[in-house]
Amino acid sequence: MSDFYNHTDSGFLTFVQAQQCVMNRFSLTLLLIMTITTHVLSQKFNQIANTMKMNAGIITNRIKDTKAFYTQILNFGITFENDFYLLMHTPGHTAELSFLLPDHPSQQPLFQKAFRGEGVYLTIEVDDVDKVYDDIKKKGVPIKIELRDEPWGERHFAIEDPNGVGIDIVKYSPKAE
Repeated sequence: MSDFYNHTDSGFLTFVQAQQCVMNRFSLTLLLIMTITTHVLSQKFNQIANTMKMNAGIITNRIKDTKAFYTQILNFGITFENDFYLLMHTPGHTAELSFLLPDHPSQQPLFQKAFRGEGVYLTIEVDDVDKVYDDIKKKGVPIKIELRDEPWGERHFAIEDPNGVGIDIVKYSPKAE
């Protein structure tokens, strides 16, 4: 039997050569796995290190009305509130929106002037825009733009919050060609 493993004239690898070949393949496979893993972990680390989270803020005297609107009409939750600041989140906690009283002594001048109700809009993407439209209509909220399909591939409607902020509620769909 030992002659079978050590016989080199037949064109077969010797037992030792076969073991070396398997070990070399194993080493190369392990090196490849380690390289790929290092690359993936490096990308993930860079994504984490460069992640930004944004919350838009509106300075308004209408915090009480705003809180009622966003909680009752759009089902937002309250992340944090005190006597001059309200931080709200979308259902599912995917985004936040904050409201701040104007001229509050705790704030720097940059954050004291009240929003004047023009030039700002929010877009809220939903899975079922028709259902959201029906729900909002049943709540008696005035619809500023009726439910419609746009040629660029969205179905949407719009409402306005107590501060004059336009809210576009949309379902994006690939454009039919």
